[in-house]
Amino acid sequence: MHRRQWTFAAWALAIGFVSVGRAAPAGPATTSAPALPKRVACIGDSITYGAGIRDRKMTYPAQLDRMMGPACTVKNFGVSARTLLKKGDHPYWKEKAFARALAFEPDAVVIKLGTNDTKPKNWKHKKEVAGDLAEMIDRFAKLPGKPRVFICLPVPAFPERWGIRDSIIREELIPILRTVAKAKKVATIDLYTPFRGKKQFFPDRIHPNAKGAGLMAKEIYRALTGKEYKAPATETPKGRER
Repeated sequence: MHRRQWTFAAWALAIGFVSVGRAAPAGPATTSAPALPKRVACIGDSITYGAGIRDRKMTYPAQLDRMMGPACTVKNFGVSARTLLKKGDHPYWKEKAFARALAFEPDAVVIKLGTNDTKPKNWKHKKEVAGDLAEMIDRFAKLPGKPRVFICLPVPAFPERWGIRDSIIREELIPILRTVAKAKKVATIDLYTPFRGKKQFFPDRIHPNAKGAGLMAKEIYRALTGKEYKAPATETPKGRER
Protein backbone atom coordinates (compact mmCIF):
# COMPACT_ATOMS: atom_id res chain seq x y z
CA MET A 1 0.00 0.00 0.00
CA HIS A 2 1.34 3.45 -0.87
CA ARG A 3 2.05 5.54 2.20
CA ARG A 4 1.82 9.30 1.98
CA GLN A 5 5.22 10.82 2.67
CA TRP A 6 5.19 13.74 5.08
CA THR A 7 8.10 16.13 5.30
CA PHE A 8 8.87 18.14 8.41
CA ALA A 9 7.68 21.28 6.62
CA ALA A 10 4.37 19.62 5.77
CA TRP A 11 3.86 18.64 9.40
CA ALA A 12 4.69 22.13 10.56
CA LEU A 13 2.19 23.67 8.15
CA ALA A 14 -0.45 21.10 9.11
CA ILE A 15 -0.45 22.12 12.75
CA GLY A 16 0.78 25.69 12.41
CA PHE A 17 3.88 25.12 14.50
CA VAL A 18 7.60 25.13 13.85
CA SER A 19 10.15 24.81 16.63
CA VAL A 20 13.66 26.03 15.98
CA GLY A 21 16.88 26.46 17.91
CA ARG A 22 17.65 24.76 21.19
CA ALA A 23 15.37 22.26 22.85
CA ALA A 24 13.31 23.90 25.57
CA PRO A 25 12.47 22.12 28.85
CA ALA A 26 9.25 20.18 28.42
CA GLY A 27 8.35 19.67 32.09
CA PRO A 28 6.02 16.86 33.13
CA ALA A 29 4.45 15.04 30.20
CA THR A 30 1.06 14.96 31.94
CA THR A 31 -0.92 17.42 34.05
CA SER A 32 -3.08 14.90 35.94
CA ALA A 33 -2.42 11.47 37.37
CA PRO A 34 -2.87 8.95 34.53
CA ALA A 35 -4.03 5.37 34.92
CA LEU A 36 -0.97 3.33 35.80
CA PRO A 37 0.15 1.03 32.98
CA LYS A 38 0.62 -2.69 33.52
CA ARG A 39 2.68 -3.44 30.41
CA VAL A 40 5.30 -0.96 29.18
CA ALA A 41 7.25 -1.48 25.94
CA CYS A 42 10.55 0.41 25.65
CA ILE A 43 11.42 0.93 21.98
CA GLY A 44 14.85 2.19 21.00
CA ASP A 45 18.46 1.77 20.01
CA SER A 46 21.62 0.96 21.99
CA ILE A 47 20.78 3.59 24.61
CA THR A 48 17.57 1.72 25.41
CA TYR A 49 19.28 -1.65 25.11
CA GLY A 50 21.90 -0.46 27.56
CA ALA A 51 25.15 -0.68 25.60
CA GLY A 52 28.13 -0.36 27.90
CA ILE A 53 26.17 -1.33 31.03
CA ARG A 54 27.48 -4.73 32.08
CA ASP A 55 24.85 -5.42 34.71
CA ARG A 56 21.66 -5.96 32.70
CA LYS A 57 19.60 -5.13 35.79
CA MET A 58 20.85 -1.54 35.49
CA THR A 59 19.64 -0.63 31.98
CA TYR A 60 16.98 2.07 31.99
CA PRO A 61 14.10 -0.35 31.22
CA ALA A 62 15.23 -2.71 34.01
CA GLN A 63 15.46 0.13 36.51
CA LEU A 64 12.09 1.47 35.35
CA ASP A 65 10.61 -2.00 35.85
CA ARG A 66 11.63 -1.94 39.51
CA MET A 67 10.40 1.60 39.95
CA MET A 68 6.97 0.73 38.56
CA GLY A 69 6.50 -2.06 41.09
CA PRO A 70 5.21 -5.63 40.89
CA ALA A 71 1.89 -4.72 39.22
CA CYS A 72 3.70 -3.53 36.07
CA THR A 73 5.99 -5.31 33.60
CA VAL A 74 8.49 -3.23 31.64
CA LYS A 75 10.15 -4.89 28.64
CA ASN A 76 13.31 -3.80 26.85
CA PHE A 77 12.91 -3.90 23.06
CA GLY A 78 16.04 -1.87 22.32
CA VAL A 79 18.36 -2.91 19.48
CA SER A 80 21.78 -1.34 19.04
CA ALA A 81 22.51 0.96 16.07
CA ARG A 82 18.91 1.06 14.89
CA THR A 83 17.23 4.01 13.21
CA LEU A 84 13.76 5.45 13.13
CA LEU A 85 14.19 6.07 9.42
CA LYS A 86 13.08 3.24 7.16
CA LYS A 87 15.86 4.30 4.80
CA GLY A 88 18.45 4.35 7.58
CA ASP A 89 21.41 1.99 7.58
CA HIS A 90 19.77 -0.25 10.22
CA PRO A 91 16.00 0.41 10.38
CA TYR A 92 14.28 -0.61 13.60
CA TRP A 93 11.28 -1.53 11.44
CA LYS A 94 13.03 -4.68 10.18
CA GLU A 95 13.89 -6.03 13.63
CA LYS A 96 12.21 -8.96 15.35
CA ALA A 97 12.14 -6.75 18.43
CA PHE A 98 9.61 -4.49 16.69
CA ALA A 99 7.32 -7.44 16.00
CA ARG A 100 7.76 -8.69 19.57
CA ALA A 101 6.90 -5.26 20.94
CA LEU A 102 3.66 -5.19 18.98
CA ALA A 103 2.81 -8.75 20.08
CA PHE A 104 3.51 -7.79 23.71
CA GLU A 105 0.29 -5.73 23.55
CA PRO A 106 1.54 -2.93 25.80
CA ASP A 107 -0.68 -0.32 27.38
CA ALA A 108 2.18 2.19 27.31
CA VAL A 109 4.92 2.59 24.69
CA VAL A 110 8.08 4.62 25.18
CA ILE A 111 9.84 5.36 21.87
CA LYS A 112 13.43 6.59 22.06
CA LEU A 113 14.78 6.53 18.53
CA GLY A 114 16.53 9.13 16.42
CA THR A 115 20.08 9.30 17.78
CA ASN A 116 21.53 7.10 15.02
CA ASP A 117 19.47 8.95 12.43
CA THR A 118 21.70 12.01 12.92
CA LYS A 119 24.65 10.27 11.24
CA PRO A 120 25.34 11.93 7.86
CA LYS A 121 24.55 8.76 5.88
CA ASN A 122 21.12 8.64 7.53
CA TRP A 123 20.33 12.32 7.98
CA LYS A 124 20.33 12.80 4.21
CA HIS A 125 16.83 11.26 4.47
CA LYS A 126 15.74 13.70 7.19
CA LYS A 127 12.64 14.76 5.24
CA GLU A 128 11.19 11.32 5.96
CA VAL A 129 11.71 11.35 9.73
CA ALA A 130 8.31 12.92 10.40
CA GLY A 131 6.38 10.45 8.28
CA ASP A 132 8.21 7.43 9.64
CA LEU A 133 7.66 8.54 13.23
CA ALA A 134 3.97 9.21 12.59
CA GLU A 135 3.59 5.73 11.13
CA MET A 136 5.32 4.11 14.09
CA ILE A 137 3.06 5.98 16.50
CA ASP A 138 0.04 4.75 14.54
CA ARG A 139 1.26 1.13 14.54
CA PHE A 140 1.25 1.12 18.33
CA ALA A 141 -1.72 3.41 18.93
CA LYS A 142 -3.96 1.19 16.78
CA LEU A 143 -3.27 -1.96 18.81
CA PRO A 144 -6.41 -3.42 20.43
CA GLY A 145 -5.41 -2.12 23.87
CA LYS A 146 -5.01 1.47 22.56
CA PRO A 147 -1.76 2.11 24.44
CA ARG A 148 -0.53 5.54 25.37
CA VAL A 149 2.51 6.44 23.28
CA PHE A 150 5.36 8.62 24.53
CA ILE A 151 8.09 10.11 22.33
CA CYS A 152 11.44 10.67 24.03
CA LEU A 153 13.55 13.65 23.05
CA PRO A 154 17.01 12.04 22.84
CA VAL A 155 19.76 12.52 25.35
CA PRO A 156 22.63 14.79 24.22
CA ALA A 157 25.82 13.67 22.52
CA PHE A 158 29.05 15.06 23.97
CA PRO A 159 29.40 16.44 21.36
CA GLU A 160 29.91 13.92 18.55
CA ARG A 161 30.99 10.34 17.98
CA TRP A 162 30.42 7.68 15.33
CA GLY A 163 28.79 10.38 13.20
CA ILE A 164 26.15 11.10 15.87
CA ARG A 165 26.03 14.87 16.22
CA ASP A 166 24.62 16.83 19.14
CA SER A 167 24.00 19.89 16.99
CA ILE A 168 21.67 17.86 14.76
CA ILE A 169 19.94 16.28 17.75
CA ARG A 170 19.33 19.66 19.37
CA GLU A 171 18.63 21.94 16.44
CA GLU A 172 16.95 19.66 13.89
CA LEU A 173 15.82 16.30 15.26
CA ILE A 174 14.14 17.48 18.47
CA PRO A 175 11.98 20.09 16.70
CA ILE A 176 10.76 17.38 14.29
CA LEU A 177 9.92 15.02 17.15
CA ARG A 178 8.04 17.74 19.00
CA THR A 179 6.08 18.72 15.90
CA VAL A 180 4.98 15.16 15.09
CA ALA A 181 4.10 14.44 18.72
CA LYS A 182 1.92 17.55 18.81
CA ALA A 183 0.21 16.63 15.55
CA LYS A 184 -0.45 13.07 16.73
CA LYS A 185 -1.52 14.26 20.20
CA VAL A 186 1.00 12.13 22.08
CA ALA A 187 3.24 13.19 24.96
CA THR A 188 6.94 13.90 24.78
CA ILE A 189 9.47 13.02 27.47
CA ASP A 190 12.35 15.45 27.51
CA LEU A 191 15.56 13.48 28.09
CA TYR A 192 17.75 16.15 26.52
CA THR A 193 17.43 19.01 29.00
CA PRO A 194 18.06 16.98 32.20
CA PHE A 195 21.40 15.77 30.81
CA ARG A 196 22.62 19.01 29.27
CA GLY A 197 26.16 19.61 30.50
CA LYS A 198 26.31 16.27 32.36
CA LYS A 199 28.99 14.48 30.39
CA GLN A 200 29.99 12.50 33.50
CA PHE A 201 27.05 10.15 32.91
CA PHE A 202 28.22 9.30 29.36
CA PRO A 203 31.61 7.54 29.47
CA ASP A 204 31.80 7.09 25.69
CA ARG A 205 30.05 10.43 24.98
CA ILE A 206 26.89 8.73 23.62
CA HIS A 207 25.68 5.98 25.99
CA PRO A 208 24.68 6.62 29.61
CA ASN A 209 26.23 4.62 32.43
CA ALA A 210 24.08 2.86 35.04
CA LYS A 211 23.54 6.04 37.03
CA GLY A 212 22.60 7.96 33.89
CA ALA A 213 20.21 5.17 32.91
CA GLY A 214 18.63 5.49 36.34
CA LEU A 215 18.06 9.20 35.81
CA MET A 216 16.46 8.43 32.45
CA ALA A 217 14.20 5.89 34.15
CA LYS A 218 13.13 8.50 36.72
CA GLU A 219 12.12 10.96 33.98
CA ILE A 220 10.11 8.27 32.20
CA TYR A 221 8.55 7.11 35.49
CA ARG A 222 7.33 10.67 36.06
CA ALA A 223 5.72 10.75 32.62
CA LEU A 224 4.04 7.37 33.09
CA THR A 225 2.74 7.96 36.61
CA GLY A 226 2.45 11.72 37.00
CA LYS A 227 4.62 11.72 40.11
CA GLU A 228 8.26 11.82 41.12
CA TYR A 229 10.18 8.66 42.00
CA LYS A 230 11.61 9.10 45.49
CA ALA A 231 13.80 6.05 46.11
CA PRO A 232 17.36 5.91 44.70
CA ALA A 233 17.27 5.04 41.01
CA THR A 234 19.86 2.29 41.43
CA GLU A 235 18.06 0.58 44.30
CA THR A 236 17.21 -3.11 43.76
CA PRO A 237 14.25 -4.08 45.99
CA LYS A 238 14.05 -7.72 47.02
CA GLY A 239 12.03 -9.91 44.67
CA ARG A 240 12.29 -7.59 41.67
CA GLU A 241 15.55 -8.78 40.11
CA ARG A 242 15.19 -10.07 36.53
